[in-house]
Amino acid sequence: MNRDEMLAEISDKKTRWDIIVIGGGATGMGIAIDSASRGYKTLLLEQHDFGKGTSSRSTKLIHGGVRYLQQGNISLVLEALKERGILRRNAPHLVHNLPFIVPSYDWWQGPFYGIGLKLYDMLAGKEGFGHSKLLSKEETVDRLPTIEREGLQGGVIYYDGQFDDARLIINMARTAVEQGATVLNYCKVAKINKNQNIISGVVAVDQLGGKEYKVDARVVINATGVFTDSVLQLDCPESDNLIVPSQGVHLVLDKSFLPGDSAIMVPHTDDGRVLFAIPWHDRVLVGTTDTPVDQIDLEPRPLPEEVSFLLEHAARYLTKDPAPGDVLSLFAGLRPLVNSGKGEKTAAISRDHTIYISRCGLVTVAGGKWTTYRKMAEDTLDQAISVGGLDPQPCHTRELNIHGYHVHPDKYGDLAIYGADAIPLRDLIEENEKNNKRIHPRSPVTIGEVLWAVRHEMAQTVEDFLARRTRWLLLNARLSVEMAPTVARLMAEEMGKGEAWIEEQAKNYKQLAEGYVL
Repeated sequence: MNRDEMLAEISDKKTRWDIIVIGGGATGMGIAIDSASRGYKTLLLEQHDFGKGTSSRSTKLIHGGVRYLQQGNISLVLEALKERGILRRNAPHLVHNLPFIVPSYDWWQGPFYGIGLKLYDMLAGKEGFGHSKLLSKEETVDRLPTIEREGLQGGVIYYDGQFDDARLIINMARTAVEQGATVLNYCKVAKINKNQNIISGVVAVDQLGGKEYKVDARVVINATGVFTDSVLQLDCPESDNLIVPSQGVHLVLDKSFLPGDSAIMVPHTDDGRVLFAIPWHDRVLVGTTDTPVDQIDLEPRPLPEEVSFLLEHAARYLTKDPAPGDVLSLFAGLRPLVNSGKGEKTAAISRDHTIYISRCGLVTVAGGKWTTYRKMAEDTLDQAISVGGLDPQPCHTRELNIHGYHVHPDKYGDLAIYGADAIPLRDLIEENEKNNKRIHPRSPVTIGEVLWAVRHEMAQTVEDFLARRTRWLLLNARLSVEMAPTVARLMAEEMGKGEAWIEEQAKNYKQLAEGYVL
């Protein structure tokens, strides 16, 4: 992927796109893949970097949703379990099975949760990731050596999926491009154009170069997550708010707090949410909260009470109680929940997706969850085809492999997360001695990976590399600050930037990372 080439694509004023997608998160990128693979001329515009918002701040799970099963939303669970299986088949380099254990501290919990998880297995059918079963106290401790043992009766094990959300977004972007789409990060839609009160395109502004582009299209799709309402109001300033935002916070701890390859799932916390402690990239991810918020921001910040909540609940189930000083990083994400008009708590609002078509023809999709992004994209595009009067074409994404597809990525060691790209990346790293050097003695990331991100993954800033092309902002925020100056200099050499850019990037990144340190 080359950003200059993408900008050249939208510079041709004679070009009329079939589909313009606003939003480069999971849903928007899924729509771009679906649209391009059906043969439509497709453009995706993202105001910041791909996956900057909610889509890189998830709990890193591809799952049916045990919580939704508790709520009785069987249809959502069925759909999510089906999509979970499709995604594992299409992106095995990024999605894998993960065992979860529900610890039991009362005699009735084991049988009770065991029955519910058997239903979960049954709903998954042939798409199942493994069979659930009851565990004795000894088996539970064997799998979870640091589980709190006082009062422990045993546990229930079941299986779900885990992934790296930001890496999947980048690979989805490359998939969309391979299918013929044009995708642009740092390109914000500033205006929606109309012809006889029907949407005819957009005006987009390059956030890096400042140039304005007028782009025509048969249909425009709003897939901007928590920013949905701001785009709706570009179409109609009087639009009612569709989104009720909710904040979820995660803490990242050292692996010693939860050694092994099994996760902990607590089905009912004090606020009614499910709590997870999950092994991820040789760390432990603890989350999440569900806090209604009024302000929508690209950089939401964890609230002190959310951090206290997670530390307190983690301490209840781990023999080693995590303290604030143990937190390597913490991050918040906003959920784009759809306003049901019933005034429920955000924890009770359905995660089903909603498609809305305005009087002027803006197609908006909102709600949903990472696991069901492909089905959300298919449903949205089916509606967009009708709105734009496009020649109907069938969906191909059920069988479409995501870029980097490789069934045995583990053989690439530290580069496994790149899937099949690990082969040319390894060639780049071994091209010379410099490319094989680490950018920091406490990180396995090499100079070659920085070059790869700039050349092939449209990384434009130090944040792009340290937060999303690699995950060091989340894995260890303080350490990532130490890595930033080196990354800035390497990117500057590759992109032809000067000393002022290097200094500004390092400064900006340090300010950003301060929000990820407790």
